[in-house]
Amino acid sequence: MQSYPKSFFLIKTDYPLFPGEEMKRYPLKRQKRCLVLGGGGFIGSHIVDGLLESGYRVRIFDKADRDTQNINNVINDIELVEGDFTNETDLARAVKGMDYIFHFIGTTLPKTSTDNPVYDVESNVVSTLKLLDISSKEKIKKIIFSSSGGTIYGIPRLTPVPEDHPTNPTCSYGISKLMIEKYLELYHLTRGLDYVCFRISNPYGERQNPQSIQGALAVFLGLVKEKKPVTIWGNGDITRDYIYIKDIVSVLIEAIQTKTRAKVFNLGSGIGTTLNELIELIREVTQQKVKVFYSEGRPIDVRINVLDITRVQEEFGFIPQTSLREGIKKTWEWLN
Repeated sequence: MQSYPKSFFLIKTDYPLFPGEEMKRYPLKRQKRCLVLGGGGFIGSHIVDGLLESGYRVRIFDKADRDTQNINNVINDIELVEGDFTNETDLARAVKGMDYIFHFIGTTLPKTSTDNPVYDVESNVVSTLKLLDISSKEKIKKIIFSSSGGTIYGIPRLTPVPEDHPTNPTCSYGISKLMIEKYLELYHLTRGLDYVCFRISNPYGERQNPQSIQGALAVFLGLVKEKKPVTIWGNGDITRDYIYIKDIVSVLIEAIQTKTRAKVFNLGSGIGTTLNELIELIREVTQQKVKVFYSEGRPIDVRINVLDITRVQEEFGFIPQTSLREGIKKTWEWLN
């Protein structure tokens, strides 16, 4: 019988293996299995790349009609499970045999969630509760949840906004994210289900959909590419914290094994940029003429949101590596 180095092992499990897995030899670290809910999306697909590069085995759960463009480069290295997040049977099938879960599924957007808050709660909060029940039964080691640093605090009383700032969301999306955070805390207390929440600011970068109604930077660049004008609600002084997507991947993955004192972390650049400043940077980087139309401001728009990232810096050693100018340049090159 052929022998292998001690740093390798042959897979033998009681649950279904990935296709062809019984013929492979994996480094010991590959013993850990990660489920990425929403792994075909913008943030999820970058996490999938990082997990594979770190030696984890990855299963993606996403809806059946999801475009696989973001994961085509790794499609042969992962297991893809399609299903409905609101369907408990589909969730149970996805969770079976996993060690860790990255929860990046969201069925609504901040701008439209308040139009139908019942659907927001039913599809996001209730579905997540089903996920937590299943995860508890399956003895999942930890859930890493992508919360919202941009909506969960509401109108800030001070900036940068720390994690212990009052949470008063002004849209259903932020309320549902906060509810999920609270239920994660409850399941941790009552069932021992470990978790960590990252309140991510405004991530941007490659694979972000320029045709979406959220993600200002990608949408603006998409319009510039098509030689179309950019519409800004208000006078352009809306200030946000933008973080390049690849700068946050390592922290999210480190959360698998890292034991932290806190369970909730802001994750952003800690730097505020107005929409007018963002437009000017886009002009400089793309060397394109950008025409801007200003419309009447909307009540749902919080004027300023910049995150205090001290906690994640102290517990994870997190330091954003990519300047906004450099990140815009990389995103523009990808779009072209």
